[in-house]
Amino acid sequence: MIKKKTLLTISAVAALIGGVYAAADYIYKLSSVPHENPEKDDFDSQITMGRAFVREHKKREDIFIESFDELRLHANYIPASSDSHKYAILIHGIWTNSEYCGIYARHYLERGVNCLLPDLRGFGKSEGDYIGYGLDDSMDIMSWIDYLITVDPKAEIILHGVSMGAATTLMTTGAKLPDNVKAAIADSSFTTLRAEFAAAYRILSKALIPISLALAISRGIILLRSGFDINDVNCLKAVARSKTPTLFTHGDEDTFINPQMCSRLYEAAACPKQYCMILGANHIEGVVKDPENYWNKVDGFLAKYAF
Repeated sequence: MIKKKTLLTISAVAALIGGVYAAADYIYKLSSVPHENPEKDDFDSQITMGRAFVREHKKREDIFIESFDELRLHANYIPASSDSHKYAILIHGIWTNSEYCGIYARHYLERGVNCLLPDLRGFGKSEGDYIGYGLDDSMDIMSWIDYLITVDPKAEIILHGVSMGAATTLMTTGAKLPDNVKAAIADSSFTTLRAEFAAAYRILSKALIPISLALAISRGIILLRSGFDINDVNCLKAVARSKTPTLFTHGDEDTFINPQMCSRLYEAAACPKQYCMILGANHIEGVVKDPENYWNKVDGFLAKYAF
């Protein structure tokens, strides 16, 4: 007959396993299951108008390619003119889709730059059931680069990413890229996914377990369900390998991704680089808080290194 002490031990172990599983499931759903916030939650009306600009543009085309792991990926493509060989790949952040980058597309199109706006895997019209945080996404962006070069061998390409899209941009520049890729803009990237998870976890109202344990659970459940290691999403290591001229920009009042991360990325970068801190801007708000300064910095950087 099983002793009472043994039964209590078994019950305690079962409760612990159940608690860890519940925590893992909660963390995974919170961090890695794609969803898109409604347009009414846009932080500025200019972002919403940018979305409409993409949707309603008469020259907009739907482009589809297949990813390395056989997902159907989608992008909105808007040509500036039939004879332009300049291209901007505009990469959105988390919890939204490619239409978010309409505010950036408008600027580039006015300057004769064709715009490709990919939906990152799991968002918009792209297939995928987990958030890639820039790792698998960077390989998808390389596929989009290959697509543009196939269509136009004379293509001169720049990457412009915001938030998770900025991390995707930096992870992409850490790879060996064709000479067609001339420059990159990284607006409000994190340094490493592990560091960003730790920072985000500290402000969660339901943060009831130690950060070290939460990170271990996050790493394990994402590896199990999404198939990648969060420790591999390391933009610091990527920029240290990069040869692509990169502009690092951030808002100094960012409460979502610490502005100090931008400084660390800039310092770690081995590529030609510039740095721009937008005063008074929260997360990815620079383009609307101080558009003149934002675009002067971007255009000046691209004039020097790209086109």
